[in-house]
Amino acid sequence: VQLQASGGGLVQAGGSLRLSCAASGRTLSGSVMGWFRQAPGKERESVAAINWSSSRSWYADSVKGRFAISRDNVKRTAYLQMNSLKPEDTAIYYCAATNRDASDYSRLQYDYWGQGTLVTVSS
Repeated sequence: VQLQASGGGLVQAGGSLRLSCAASGRTLSGSVMGWFRQAPGKERESVAAINWSSSRSWYADSVKGRFAISRDNVKRTAYLQMNSLKPEDTAIYYCAATNRDASDYSRLQYDYWGQGTLVTVSS
């Protein structure tokens, strides 16, 4: 699976952005797509995940209620809608995919990674 992330940019606090992750290659049926972020000087953080077939989703507490993950089967694209953005959301955001499923998406290991897209939230 090849993943291409896009949609990052500069936005003011309180604003919104939508990230996209276009997938190509093998079928995504049964896959889990995830979004991660890494801020300067911090460890990579899992932000959200979605099961491609069932649409079961998971969110980190830090983004719950503000971010929404979704996917479009026809376009083979996953999205991360980010609302009410805060300066602490500033990071490089990565999308990832795995053929594995798990009850706890926060601990899921991913096999395929896209390049990052930078999100900068100004105060």
